[in-house]
Parts: sequence; structure tokens; C-alpha cells
Amino acid sequence: MPRLLAPGQHARLWRIAVPSGERTLLAESTATLFEAPNWTPDGLWLVVNADGLLFRVAADGGALEPIEAAGLPPVNNDHVLSPDGATIYASADDGHLYAVDLAAGRARRITENRESGFLHFLHGVSPDGQTLAFIGLAINGTTPGVGSVFTVPITGGPATRLTDDDAHNDGAEFTPDGESILVNSERASTRPGHAQLFRMPATGGAAEQLTTDDRVNWFPHPSPDGRLIAYVSFPPGTLGHPADVDDVRIRLLEVSSGAISDLVTVFGGQGTMNVASWAPDSRSLAYVDYPVTP
Repeated sequence: MPRLLAPGQHARLWRIAVPSGERTLLAESTATLFEAPNWTPDGLWLVVNADGLLFRVAADGGALEPIEAAGLPPVNNDHVLSPDGATIYASADDGHLYAVDLAAGRARRITENRESGFLHFLHGVSPDGQTLAFIGLAINGTTPGVGSVFTVPITGGPATRLTDDDAHNDGAEFTPDGESILVNSERASTRPGHAQLFRMPATGGAAEQLTTDDRVNWFPHPSPDGRLIAYVSFPPGTLGHPADVDDVRIRLLEVSSGAISDLVTVFGGQGTMNVASWAPDSRSLAYVDYPVTP
């Protein structure tokens, strides 16, 4: 069931300059809750999801335009574009990953059936466009299991599991050189839900911790030039990545020095910046906030 706006709530799509923080409002709605912007590789469009469908918005602002995707089940807010911009990969509510051929306007399923209740949540595509990184987890009754990092070829076939531990992982995204995968993980946590950012080899192996603080850090997104990692930082004690949270910060981590800075503080969380949202020139980010007017 797609998320809905509360009475008096707005969904607002922003472009924000890095590092100045200058913002431009691109789209706003009090009727449609849209989420998770991706930038197309040509820099002309942003892709969002809303009401289980995919839409595009001009990069200089405008109305949401539906994207034709025959055969695509309702989607959630996990979607990315191929490096050539010809395909949108998306996680659907049936638990599988799909490829949407934008020229043909048709979707095909990528992932294979696994055990009952296994879900695939897409977060990254490799720089060569051949491999997807996703989080896989099984639902036992109504309880989700631990999220593990997997990769799968864009052509389909068996998936490869890269993590196998008791810690929840999420937000798996390739670095621009294709050598590493960034994740948020609870593997170093001493209390439930305290996710931090890590970098691991793209083929699996030991992970390097990138953040160590009291806030709960999710969804690392490397800039295309590899200099910065943007991520969503929740207040201390947050469990998971909920919606409608005050004091959610979009932060920047400088890769070379490890320095962290706040770019903007929003009311939001879930849907704000779940997936890759850098402009192709690494000079801007896109995000969504959800303010409520009394």
C-alpha cells in the first residue's frame, strides 16, 4: 500500500547545491506523496516514485510525468538508473527486481524465486552497468529478517550473497570505481538500530567503518566524482528509517579526510533520499521533505 500524505502535509522535491546549500524547489504537492529522487545521467530529469508508479520531473522543475512501464507491478522507493540512462531498475511490491526499458516502455523481471517471503530491495548498479546490488531478507510471519547484501547480473540468474552475519545491512551502493560497495549496517552496534556507514569490497569481505557517532546513519550515496558521500542521518535512538521524523539531516562525508558536515536539516526520513540522488556533475543533490502545515 503506497504511503499517503497526512492532512496538511506537503511533499516537496528540492535541488540543493553542494557545498553552498542553496536550494531550488522543483515540485510540490499536497495530494501526491512522491519519494526517492534519482537523476538521469544526462542531467535533464529526476525520477521519483508515487502511488506505486514511476514518474519523471524536469531538472529545472515542473509537473510529475508518468513513465510508461507495462508489466511492472507497483513499486516502492528503491529504484536506480543504468549508467547509459536507457533502463530504470526498480524494486516491486511483489518482492522482485525489474528492469524497465524506457524506449520500449516495458518491464522484465530480473530476480529468481527464492524461499517463500524473500524480498529484494534494490540500491545500486555497477559503473559498468552489468551488476545490481540489493538487500535481501526473508519475512517470517510478519517479522522481517536481517538484511544481507547481494549482487545479481542485470540479465538475471542466481544472486551472490556478500554478507552473512547477524547484523542488519541496507543501502548497498557501488562506488564510482566499482571496487567497493557502501552500506549502512548495525554490525558495530551495541544497541538496536544504531546503524553506521561502512565500505566493503564489491566481491565481499571485511568492511571498513566510515562513521562513528551517536546519530543513526543510513543510505550512503557516493558522488559521481568520488569525493563525497551523502547520507541521511537520523536522531540518536531512531529505529530503522521511519517517515516523518524531525531533525533528519543530510550530511556529507569527505572521502579523503573523513570530515563530516551538515548540508540541510529536514522533516522527513523515509523517502527523503533512499537511493542515488546526485546530479551527474557532482554539484547538486536532490531530496524530498514532508513538512506539515498546522
